[in-house]
Amino acid sequence: MARVAPNSHAPEFTALDLNENSVSLSDFTDRMNVLLVLNRGFF
Repeated sequence: MARVAPNSHAPEFTALDLNENSVSLSDFTDRMNVLLVLNRGFF
């Protein structure tokens, strides 16, 4: 995985939310900050 340089824009990505809906970073362009939390599931 490529690293993101400090003080640069985050690369575009798409992920699934809790309800399995597709969400892209570009959906939040009007927001100043976006927090992405990645949880590892335990089975």
